[in-house]
Amino acid sequence: MTNLVDLAIQAHGGFDRFDAFSSLTAKLHQGGILWGLKGKPTVLEDCHVRVDLRDERVSHWPFAPTMNHSVFTPSRVAIETPDGAVVEELVDPRSSFEGYEMETHWSNPQVAYFAGYTMWTYLTSPFILKRPGVVSDEIEPWQENGETWRRLHVCFPDDIATHSREQTFYFNPEGLLVRHDYEVDIQGRNAAARYLTDYVEIDGISLPSRMRIFPRGSNNTPLAAPLIVSVDLSDFRFE
Repeated sequence: MTNLVDLAIQAHGGFDRFDAFSSLTAKLHQGGILWGLKGKPTVLEDCHVRVDLRDERVSHWPFAPTMNHSVFTPSRVAIETPDGAVVEELVDPRSSFEGYEMETHWSNPQVAYFAGYTMWTYLTSPFILKRPGVVSDEIEPWQENGETWRRLHVCFPDDIATHSREQTFYFNPEGLLVRHDYEVDIQGRNAAARYLTDYVEIDGISLPSRMRIFPRGSNNTPLAAPLIVSVDLSDFRFE
């Protein structure tokens, strides 16, 4: 049987092709209940995102109602004006979420931290599985939507900011990533299942343009409601 990491990466365009680029930019529309629960219902509802494909560095803009942008890295996140002046920042941002639950409000830098690591994880998968320190093991397959999906149990190293250290990636028979499970550590470790659809091919790389995140039940099946986050992507551009 083909190694699942290799199958997935080839299905999404191949590592050599992905490695030819240094960044990915896209237009982003987001919805779902999360943003209102955090007291930020429209701050990143319609924005752009730029993801560095080599280092974990992300920017979102604009932070409505301003024209400010974020600068995210795992160790520091800032909100800056268009001229680069720092409006707010967090050093060691993950520690600022200690004790937070699903309903705890976020500051703009905390939104930038969550949105930054989230989109970096999402837009570099499955190629992220080849990064140093990332360990993946194929586990038993999963039946859903009349298909058998192969699964990877993945452990991320401490130097990668992401939802949780342990996550599960599901791939359809063609090798495309169709589901992604994790616990959101920074908001009470709530269990979530992300579904990826409407793939498009951009410069030889296959990318999902639609994502929907739902709560995950104790039997590993998603709950029909509430919709935690919706993500719609367009205008992709590799550089």
